[in-house]
Amino acid sequence: MASLPVYRWRLAPEGLATRRQLRAMGLRPGGQDVVAELERPRRRREPLIAYLYRIDLARPVRPMTPAKRAALERANAARRRCPGCGRDAGYRIPASLGMCVPCADAPVRAA
Repeated sequence: MASLPVYRWRLAPEGLATRRQLRAMGLRPGGQDVVAELERPRRRREPLIAYLYRIDLARPVRPMTPAKRAALERANAARRRCPGCGRDAGYRIPASLGMCVPCADAPVRAA
């Protein structure tokens, strides 16, 4: 199996972009394979790796449909609803707590 070419940070050739860069251009990889890796060195840790895709093979981002938007709104609303008290917390419930902050603090206050 052939390995991918690896480019140093800020030294990738023209015509290649990361997923985030493609998204900023209104594009997506569109099923194409990774063509190269971008390596950003860090002190005392392994380098960060980003995958690069060809811009000329990228496809436009699919538009948001009304059904998708409604599904996202329902999913976000479910993540805001506290299972303990049933109220809309007004923010996404942290997975580490599993409930809104007042409900999570209630056992601490009772002790």
